[in-house]
Amino acid sequence: MAGKCDKGAVGIEASSPRTGVAFGAEMLDHARNLNDPPEPEHGPEADLRAAAASAEFASVDPGTARELLPYFRNSKANTPPTIAQQARRTVLARVNGVSERYDEWRLAASRWFGSLDLAPDLAEDIGSRRWFRGLGTMVGLGVAALALWPDLTPLEARPAMPHGDAVTSELRSQMILPLALGADSGRRMGPTQAVIPLKSAPERPQIQMVVTLAPGDSFAAMLRRAGVAADDIDRAAALVDQALPLGEIASGTQMDVLLGRRPAPGQPRPLDSLAFRARFDLELQLTRPGVGEITADGMPVMPSGPLALKRNIIRVDDTPLRVRGPVGSSLYRSMRQAGVPASAVQEYLKALDAQIDLDREVRSTDEFDIIISYRRAATGERQAGQLLYAGVDRAGKPRTQMMRWGKDGRFFEASGVGEQRHGLLAPVPGATSSGFGMRRHPILGYRRMHEGMDFKARHGTPIVAVSDGRVSAAGRAGGCGIAVRLEHGSGLATRYCHMSRMAVSSGQQVRRGQVIGYVGSTGLSTGPHLHYEMYRGGRVINPASVQFVNRAELSGTELIDFRRQLIQMKDIEVGAALQDLEPLPSEVKEPLREIEKVDIARGMR
Repeated sequence: MAGKCDKGAVGIEASSPRTGVAFGAEMLDHARNLNDPPEPEHGPEADLRAAAASAEFASVDPGTARELLPYFRNSKANTPPTIAQQARRTVLARVNGVSERYDEWRLAASRWFGSLDLAPDLAEDIGSRRWFRGLGTMVGLGVAALALWPDLTPLEARPAMPHGDAVTSELRSQMILPLALGADSGRRMGPTQAVIPLKSAPERPQIQMVVTLAPGDSFAAMLRRAGVAADDIDRAAALVDQALPLGEIASGTQMDVLLGRRPAPGQPRPLDSLAFRARFDLELQLTRPGVGEITADGMPVMPSGPLALKRNIIRVDDTPLRVRGPVGSSLYRSMRQAGVPASAVQEYLKALDAQIDLDREVRSTDEFDIIISYRRAATGERQAGQLLYAGVDRAGKPRTQMMRWGKDGRFFEASGVGEQRHGLLAPVPGATSSGFGMRRHPILGYRRMHEGMDFKARHGTPIVAVSDGRVSAAGRAGGCGIAVRLEHGSGLATRYCHMSRMAVSSGQQVRRGQVIGYVGSTGLSTGPHLHYEMYRGGRVINPASVQFVNRAELSGTELIDFRRQLIQMKDIEVGAALQDLEPLPSEVKEPLREIEKVDIARGMR
């Protein structure tokens, strides 16, 4: 039998003394182990690895194992499954069944929801049932989102320190508050038998306060509200009235008041001291003898005796303030950036606007030149006053020069003539309804001369003076109704008719743009309007023919004084008034503290 076998069979038989039955049983056991986890591999390479493993077990070469591979496969297929394999197959079958049923349910639900069409395109079929179904879906989802929106209420955390009345009381007992503000901090001990109760709470020996004179208030009423005794109020008012009238004290003036000790409980405190700035150059001080004095042993002296007035004259320099600078893109902003007060800038623009056209005749390369009244006190205070000079220079030469002159404070140009080259103001803001000339009278019914211009305006509209002048007549004037006549100088006059009421009286001086009355319909009038007339030398002329008005003209010695004053104005140095005044020896106060003396000595070096 050994001679009939092939080489492989002989090799097996020679290499292993075991019987064929035993070898087959081992092969079957090895094939059964191949079915256990991990998952069996398939393919030529896997078969070769399995064959190699079997050959290693059987101690055969790879060629023989490759020849026996078909037998191994058949034995693997015919081998009964183990218990583990049976359990694994059962679990896989159940899992696969549940997965298949879930997929079937998911597909069925998808088909059902797809048939409902809950989310159609809202841009199509607007207004249809399908569109409203989609709108309902959107609204429902929005409501659900809002209902499930998280609460943004901050979470309450535990405080770093515990709170409570006991903790607050303990903290307050350890605080140190100023006694001047009524401190009530610190620990309080219970009274013992050694504590003697006070009959009454002690009062402060003196009270310092600052009072302000309010608009419409009186000097006496202000002191009465501060708690000053009536006798001291009368004495103080009489002393202050000796220095200046009480009515000349400006509202808003602040006064330092020092009240002394009460002479008896319930009585007002006496006035020990009163100091205030009565004028820019005057400071008044009312003091009772003994105030601020100290005895040899260091005790304060009790003030006694009547109040005494002390005048402190303050040295003041009245050098005007002159400011120059380029006009730039904005004249107002350039002047404000140069430090000119806003009120002075407005006066400057108003004075020049009556002389030139600021929008067309002033260039950005020009320079503004302004001089205002200015006061400097030795105590450091400064006070800006009214406009004195307004000018515009071009290429280093004066182009326009306007200076205030006279008791009326009018502005005149350098030649001494005050005139308005910019034209007259319109008396009312409205269009003309009837011009100068012949026309049919709307009430009388026949043609007659219309000696003026009619302006459309509502009842009560303010009427302004077209130029500076004096009121020569004011009152009823026949068919003209309530009228006002102004004399502007050089034989020129204007009249304003059909007013509802007047705002000026005869003999009064008015300025350009000042309200002189209000539109009405008095006299021969068909409705509210303004009838405006102009006269030259007593004869009526067309108001539209006048381009400027000669306000006044200086001559003789007044013109010489005017030009002399103008030369002095032009000689003022730019910015000289901004420097501090040098203190006089009598104005220098001796320092009280040693550190101040050291600082002064260092400054002198």
